[in-house]
Amino acid sequence: MSTEINAGSMADIAFLLLIFFLVTTTINPEKGIRTKLPPWSEEEVDPTQLNTRNVYSVLVNYQNELLVRGEPMRAADLRENAREFILNPQARPDLAESPTKAIISLKNDRGTEYGTYLMVYNELKGAYNEIWEEMSQRDYQSSYDDLPISSKKKIQDTVPMVISEAEPTDVTGQGN
Repeated sequence: MSTEINAGSMADIAFLLLIFFLVTTTINPEKGIRTKLPPWSEEEVDPTQLNTRNVYSVLVNYQNELLVRGEPMRAADLRENAREFILNPQARPDLAESPTKAIISLKNDRGTEYGTYLMVYNELKGAYNEIWEEMSQRDYQSSYDDLPISSKKKIQDTVPMVISEAEPTDVTGQGN
C-alpha cells in the first residue's frame, strides 16, 4: 500500500494564489514634483518685454551655494526673501511691480545635489503657499486647503505662482 500524497494540483493552487495577489495588490506610483508646465508656443518670445525688476533669479552652483539676484544667500533666508520680492509691501523700485508680474527663475548646475535642488524648490514654492494661506485667512477666515476651488482660483489669480526653470549649466566641465 502506498502512502503518497498527490501533489499534481499544487502548482495550480500556487498559480491561482499568485494571480490573486497580483490582481489585489495596489502599487503606489512614485510621486515626483508636481509642476504645471506652460503650454507650448511656436511664437518667438520678445526678451525686451521682460523687465528685470520683476525677475527673481536663483542660481544654485555645483557646490550647492545660492546666488540670488547676484548676491550670495543662505537657503534659510530664501523663503522670506522671495515673499518680500513677490509682495513688495514697501513698493521698492528694485522688487516686483506687482505679484502678477513677479517671476521666479531657478537655474542650477549639473553638479548640484538633488537634495539641494529640492530644498531650494520647496522654499520657493513655500513662499507662495504662505502668501496664499495668509490671503485665505484674511479674506475667507479659513485655511487655504479648506477653500472651494473657486476661492483658491481667485487667490491664485491675485498671486500666480510663476517659477521658471532654466536648463542646467555645467560650470565644472565634468558633465555630472
